[in-house]
Amino acid sequence: MNKDEFLKELSLLLRNLPSSERQEILFDYQEHFSIGLEEGKTDKEIIEALGSPKSIAKQYDPGYAVNPVEVNSSTTNVVKAIFATIVLGFFNLIFVLGPFLGVVGVLIGLFGASIGVTIAGISISAGMVLNPILYRYISIPIALASNAPATMFLGIGLTAFGLLFTIGNCYLARWLFIGTIKYLKFNLRLIRK
Repeated sequence: MNKDEFLKELSLLLRNLPSSERQEILFDYQEHFSIGLEEGKTDKEIIEALGSPKSIAKQYDPGYAVNPVEVNSSTTNVVKAIFATIVLGFFNLIFVLGPFLGVVGVLIGLFGASIGVTIAGISISAGMVLNPILYRYISIPIALASNAPATMFLGIGLTAFGLLFTIGNCYLARWLFIGTIKYLKFNLRLIRK
């Protein structure tokens, strides 16, 4: 097999991908050949280093386990495709969905707590500022009202802590999002194999 045959076979195996993505992948492998030829390697040596077009296509085509059924609908291919899909779906449903929903629930609870702490801090600070004006309508416990500066600092501290807590939760949500995307890509790699 030479460079042209390799690229033609790879293009054929990647036919299910969007045209732009397929062209980008083929361009990358053409560059591998160009660099290899500059280093004095032969087409055969470059192909051995890259691997077979079939193994490369498995890495890029998420439906590779199912696609052989479309080409050759033998009982073996159908059973393999069904088994791969069911096992991965069952695993995700049983072992991943529950913990994922639990983590999302905890994250929502943390956001609620951070918002609550922030509102409590703002309320304490506003209550101390407005107490002299609206003392008939605002009821502040004697322990807080007796030491106004300390209570004011408590309100400011709670507000600051609540805002920092919210920022921390945003980072946790971002990490959860990134982790979820990585896990989904991992699933696609499993299906490709």
